[in-house]
Amino acid sequence: MKAYRKNPVGAHYGIGDWLLQRLTALVMATYTVIALVLICSYAPASQADWRALFSGAVFRPLTMVFVASLLYHAWVGMRDVIMDYVKPTGIRLLLQTGIGLVLMLYLVWCASILWSR
Repeated sequence: MKAYRKNPVGAHYGIGDWLLQRLTALVMATYTVIALVLICSYAPASQADWRALFSGAVFRPLTMVFVASLLYHAWVGMRDVIMDYVKPTGIRLLLQTGIGLVLMLYLVWCASILWSR
């Protein structure tokens, strides 16, 4: 009798990425609604007002979660497009590595903006 070997191709492959894509979309939609309500109710008019809005103990971490969700959402989408349309392995790996590095730089950049004084 042959031993069962898990095959990465077929039904349910990628379901985790699909679920995370939907979860990140939900996080981004929720943050957008919360941010719009806060901005409309607070109505920041100057840079000092915007800094005060984003310096809160709740809004700053929520913004970081939003950005991380946005970048992961972008990563899954770009990775899937590259895997579907770029056939040469070397070019595909180069593009995925480049995009991954740029997205990580964006995450670090956002963190440095949100937590700088």
